[in-house]
Amino acid sequence: MIPKEILKKVRQIQIRSSRLVNDVLAGEYASVFKGRGMEFEEVREYQAGDDIRTIDWNVTARLGHPYVKRFKEERELTIMFLVDLSYSGEFGSMKQFKNEIATEICALLALSAVRNNDKVGLILFTDKIEKFVPPKKGKTHVLRVIREVLYYKPENKGTDISIALEYLLKIIKRKTVCFLVSDFITEGFEHTLRIANKRHDIIAVSITDPRELEIPNVGFVELEDAETGEIMLIDTSDRKMTERFNRFNIKNMQDRANLLRSMGVDLIDVRTDRSYVEPIMKFFRTREKRLQY
Repeated sequence: MIPKEILKKVRQIQIRSSRLVNDVLAGEYASVFKGRGMEFEEVREYQAGDDIRTIDWNVTARLGHPYVKRFKEERELTIMFLVDLSYSGEFGSMKQFKNEIATEICALLALSAVRNNDKVGLILFTDKIEKFVPPKKGKTHVLRVIREVLYYKPENKGTDISIALEYLLKIIKRKTVCFLVSDFITEGFEHTLRIANKRHDIIAVSITDPRELEIPNVGFVELEDAETGEIMLIDTSDRKMTERFNRFNIKNMQDRANLLRSMGVDLIDVRTDRSYVEPIMKFFRTREKRLQY
């Protein structure tokens, strides 16, 4: 039996996300992910209002009049969410924990998908596959996906992105749009990500808390690694130590962004102290602009 407070929270997330889909993301999702159908159908003469990007220049040059390519009706998409449930997600120095923001982002994108009649699936992972929800259509199914991300209690604490990507490659054969939602506090996933991105359209959603980048001067502090349980005592008044710590974390973040860029993996960079809507909109605008060329 799911607790009433969880159902209430799912409902609140649904309402808030639905408003954002209607007010902010209307048209953005379709223009980026749907676009033209994948299968060529025929060539016909250009008519007023046709998209000039569909002009077939070879036929146009041969016949002396502009002709455009027509495509079969766009196929449905499958949207997969790979969500990191490791214990480092249960951290947040601002209003929300990282895993709460992850749930809202998944809800926003999933509701955009179902509005466009696409299927939505889910893989929850730590350092093992925790749960798989096969792709389906419909609002009821999307509410289940939101509920699982919010409510599911993982058995393990660690993170292994490679395991999640390997499972995706094994279980989903047809090309999908895949949102990989994690704080990426791990390593060793680069090779598998490169392979997965050749078969699927992988989009990394990185969620970071400002305290993971910079430590304020508050004296001696005990820090516990949420995934390993290791405890360290550090002196935050030690300026050299904190500067070294801050530089190390910021460099890690920059290196990760450069790595993803080199693989052709788009990155949505989200922070817990800022709205996640603007990074998502920036992603859609950037990808739409890229598709125009």
